[in-house]
Amino acid sequence: MDRMKRTPIAEQDPKKRAANFEEVCLGYTVEEAVQEASRCLNCKKPMCVTQCPVTVGIPEFIQHVKNGEFEAAAKVIAQNSSLPAVCGRVCPQETQCEGKCILGIKGEPVAIGKLERFIADWSRENNIDLSETLPKNDKKVAVIGSGPAGLTAAGDLAKLGYEVTIFEALHEPGGVLVYGIPEFRLPKDTVVKHEIENVKKLGVKIETNVIVGRTVTIDDLFNEEGFDAVFIGSGAGLPKFMGIPGENSNGVLSANEFLTRTNLMKAFKEGYDTPIKVGNKVAVVGGGNVAMDAARTALRLGAESHIVYRRSESELPARIEEVHHAKEEGVIFDVLTNPVEILADEKGWVKGMKCVRMELGEPDASGRRKPVEVPNSEFIMELDTVIMSLGTSPNPLISSTTKGLDINKRKCIVTEEETGLTTRERVYAGGDAVTGAATVILAMGAGKKAAKAIHEFLSKTEE
Repeated sequence: MDRMKRTPIAEQDPKKRAANFEEVCLGYTVEEAVQEASRCLNCKKPMCVTQCPVTVGIPEFIQHVKNGEFEAAAKVIAQNSSLPAVCGRVCPQETQCEGKCILGIKGEPVAIGKLERFIADWSRENNIDLSETLPKNDKKVAVIGSGPAGLTAAGDLAKLGYEVTIFEALHEPGGVLVYGIPEFRLPKDTVVKHEIENVKKLGVKIETNVIVGRTVTIDDLFNEEGFDAVFIGSGAGLPKFMGIPGENSNGVLSANEFLTRTNLMKAFKEGYDTPIKVGNKVAVVGGGNVAMDAARTALRLGAESHIVYRRSESELPARIEEVHHAKEEGVIFDVLTNPVEILADEKGWVKGMKCVRMELGEPDASGRRKPVEVPNSEFIMELDTVIMSLGTSPNPLISSTTKGLDINKRKCIVTEEETGLTTRERVYAGGDAVTGAATVILAMGAGKKAAKAIHEFLSKTEE
């Protein structure tokens, strides 16, 4: 075995997968997982753990995989993570745990994410019970939102003996895991639903179709429902647009709407009453992971799919793996290109997009070279659909209906960094509602931090 090279992992053929919504990565076999785990050096000072937002005992669980002790590995991961099958699939491991792996200095880092996914999938297939909790302590905590931050906070508090109820605005729990990330990256029925069921087995109740700020307020949760603390993990679901002429034309969608319709509302399946018209040619404006998801989804719906990004390819914020998969499948990258107007026909439907070429100028405040328009470079892309993937911000509904809850200029909830405590007593927050759009694992880390702070606070009040 060459210790410097990671064990290859099987994937669907690019041409086949570009026409279906089945998972791209097929996962490790038992033999492959043991072989990959055997590469781990079991460092005395594991830097991989320091870069994990939920501090999973990485060397410990990998050692169990190496020994073929898969249930023991699952129990190690479960101590710190409620969503291992999700994290193993969508975490940016290359900039976190794997980015600090010693083997990555001269070779390829251990495939920590793929091993976590293997253990989570093995646990599901073998019905491993991970629902151990402390005795109930008669304290109630409300969690707003059932995305990664809310599920993590709820799971951690339930393990500590709290009675936890999650309030979810949509008809299905999971937040961005069900409406934002496509089926081909994160299967809903097998993976997401199972991990939510595991959280429910800890005793967590989930109430759907409850819009906090409309159906019920935070004051109601305290005064009428008798909750002792509240955690806000409502995400950032308010899409941003460019503000260019023609943006209100039919056929201009936010990536949020496009992905919600295809993922949660099954627009990609025949027989569902949520059709989505993409036409023959689609442009996705943006370069992040959500843009890749939208472009790869549009491709699977039968369109010629383009990524339009104003900076260079080396500055794409999306994960390298996502860019690689998009290219393999046939997504076309129009970099150093910026839209200036959307063109519509006489009935108001998109027919094209006026763009200009860009070049990189001097660095801006972020240190990145600022894109500058190339004179006389205007051209028109003929299109049927434009999808805007420019980031999202938190919906102000909760903050506008809760007294004493401060927000900043980006409409994000203000919290103490160490605890997640907001400016309102007994109200904590974390994830995209605090940071703006970020990663699943960072939201989980915030949920974990807030759960610890809530436990410490409620333990003191009990004394």
